[in-house]
Order: sequence, then structure tokens, then C-alpha cells
Amino acid sequence: MRSSPHRLRTARALFGALLTALTTLAALLAATAPAQADTTICEPFGSTVIQGRYVVQNNRWGTSATQCVTATDTGFRVTQADGSVPTNGAPKSYPSVFNGCHYTNCSPGTNLPAQISTISSAPSSISYGYVSGAVFNASYDIWLDPTPRTDGVNRTEIMIWFNRVGPIQPIGSPVGSASVGGRTWEVWTGSNGSNDVISFVAPSAIGSWSFDVMDFVDQAVARGMAQSNWYLTSVQAGFEPWQNGAGLAVNSFSSTVNTGGTGPGGPGDPAAACQVTYATNVWQGGFTANVTVKNTGTSAVDNWKLGFTLPSGQSVTNSWNATLSGSSGAVTASPAAHNARIAAGATQSFGFQGTYSGSFARPAGFTLNGTACSVA
Repeated sequence: MRSSPHRLRTARALFGALLTALTTLAALLAATAPAQADTTICEPFGSTVIQGRYVVQNNRWGTSATQCVTATDTGFRVTQADGSVPTNGAPKSYPSVFNGCHYTNCSPGTNLPAQISTISSAPSSISYGYVSGAVFNASYDIWLDPTPRTDGVNRTEIMIWFNRVGPIQPIGSPVGSASVGGRTWEVWTGSNGSNDVISFVAPSAIGSWSFDVMDFVDQAVARGMAQSNWYLTSVQAGFEPWQNGAGLAVNSFSSTVNTGGTGPGGPGDPAAACQVTYATNVWQGGFTANVTVKNTGTSAVDNWKLGFTLPSGQSVTNSWNATLSGSSGAVTASPAAHNARIAAGATQSFGFQGTYSGSFARPAGFTLNGTACSVA
């Protein structure tokens, strides 16, 4: 039977009303839909991207027991951490988030590897969440290499221990203390058989901190564990658990590497060089040293850092016109605001007072921003 025009118009109107209602309902559901679920990773070397620029990795390699991490919008948390390993050996894993490259896995948009001498600053921030009933460290890792490699172990590993829980210790042995980033750290150096390691251990737990990664890189250069023509390949923040660890979290992480520096050995002045004059006044058990740094290159050096190692038995008691990190052994002098630039052909000076035992001797050498200087 043929439909009447009235019935067709009525059907079209009902269909149009239904289509409008369905469109409105879809828009409402989209507006109120829950956020995308967090990503859980249990594969030993599984990873995922967060914030569109960092990589979260499970990185379980020291045990066959299950470990799972859940990546969040801003970091990750350890959701399962079975098993334990002896506390006098290596940890069972390093769940972490990183900027840069780790065994060919590079974070999106990273400008790492970058040559140290070209990096003007590398601001980073980290917020940790800790739990009880676990043996672990909260470790921020900085990797350096003579080449811009992206495919494996690098030459020098800098570890910043934000927290240490249980009978564990860094690789190597303690070599003194240092002031870095306005904080005091216990310093350890050693080798794990594959690469050199320098560790900065906080005396008490740090929950969150914003700092410049280059402050620690400069320490490695000043101590002869890296050179300014080496490369920063990645920065990583996470945990090394020995026992348990479920609930540990990186609540938030950020890392930026700003390039364009022109320090000695950098692209602004490949032939940059320096000369140091070390004048002393020595008496029984004590001395003063007046240090003059000359920039013999063709470009200005900004925010200079002079590294040297005090002979055994010597210790710094005070200084002027510079801040000295470390009171014995490896020392780094950083300028005050008024003498932070050394123009080409110009000099800047600072001094310090110290004590000594045995016979007095001068430092064997000096480096300016990682470049060896001649001694006048």
C-alpha cells in the first residue's frame, strides 16, 4: 500500500529528531568520558611515552621475579615488585623515566646527545614518592660519553642519590664531600666494570627538587671523570630496589637541555685556552693561595669553573671572590657575580686559606670548564 505524503513527512521529522538526540548524547558522553587509563608495563624492558616527550621504562634486569610499573600523566609508580637480591651486590632493576637515549630507545623530540661544551643549562625537576618496607635508593642518573652514542653503556655515570633506605651503598668508596646546587653531598667514586661512576649522596631524604643538571656534570669534568668535548646522552630519574619496592613513585619529572654555550673547547672558540698562576704564602700547618685565571683564548668565558685537586693532607678553611665546592681532594671554584666573566685576554682572581699536614705541595694541574690550563 502506498504511503501518504503526510506519513512520509511525519517519518522524516521523527528520524530527524532521533538523529539530533543521538548527536547530542554522543557529544555529552565525549565531554564526560573518563581520562585515558594509565599504562601498566610488566615486560622486563617494556616502555611507553608520557607527556609526548619522556620515556617510562620498566628496566628489570637483575632478577626473574615480576616487576610492573604504571605510567601516569606526569611520571610513574611501581605497582608490583616481587623478589629480592643481596644488598651487597647490584640492585634488581632501575624503573625510571628519561630524556635522551637508552639503548637506542630515544625520547620523542630530544636534543640529546649534546656536546657538554655547547650546553648552557639543563634545568630539571623531580618529585618522588617513598614507601616503607623496601630497600632502595631514589636515583637520578646522568650519562656521559666521549661520542654521541645512543646504543648502550656510556663512559661515565653520575648518580644523585635523593634517598637511601637499607644497608646499601654506592659503587666504589667515599672520597669526601661537595657542595653542588646549594646542597652538601657525600661523594663516592668507582667503577662497575663497564663504566666509571661518581655518586652524590644526600645526607637525608629529598622529596622534590629543581636544579641544573650541568652543576653535576661540571663536577665530573673538574674531577677528571669527563671532558667538555664529551656528550650528555641521557638523564634518568627512578629507583634502584633491592627488596620489594611496590608503591615507589616518580610523581613528576621534567628535563630541558639548552644548547648554545661557548666555553673553552666549545664551538664558539675551538682554540680557547687558559693559564693559571698559583701564588702561595705558607707557614707551619697553614697556607693561603691566590689564584689568577687568564683566558688566553679569543672568546669570553662566562660562568667559569676552575677544577683542581688539593694534595693529600690539605684542606680549605675559607675562600674569597669564589665559592669552593669540596674542602679536600677534588675542588671546584665557581665565581661570584662580579667576576663571572673572563674576557678574551683578561684575568680573574680568587683566593682561599687552608691547612696542611706533612710537606706542602701545590696542585698538579688545573682545568677551566673542563679544559686543561697551563701553569705560570
